[in-house]
Amino acid sequence: MKRFDQINVIPFIDIMLVLLAIVLTTATFISQGQIDVSLPVAESATSIEASQEKSLVISIDVKNHIYLAEKKVTLKALSATLKQLDKQTPIIFRVDKQVVFNQFVQIIDLLKVNKLKKFSIVTVEK
Repeated sequence: MKRFDQINVIPFIDIMLVLLAIVLTTATFISQGQIDVSLPVAESATSIEASQEKSLVISIDVKNHIYLAEKKVTLKALSATLKQLDKQTPIIFRVDKQVVFNQFVQIIDLLKVNKLKKFSIVTVEK
């Protein structure tokens, strides 16, 4: 009987590299915003982290759908949620550049009515 002295690890390394590639590819999709929003360009853009202290993210996509923390909501539901928030809650506002301006104004108005003045509008640096 032939003695078995070594193990070929090349197939194992190949499988691990494929798994690593899959994990890295899906991790980039997970870390970015789930809602497809083409942000407007501004020269004074600064980076805002969505992970700020309990910040709330409001997004409007190109089809004028409103999302609150990545869940689709109506304007009435958004208004009800904003009424319950602490006045110091930081709000991050992501709006597609092709959104109807009226939709943008309605949400800014909701923020003002509820005295939520700590909000940021996300843009892309020029």
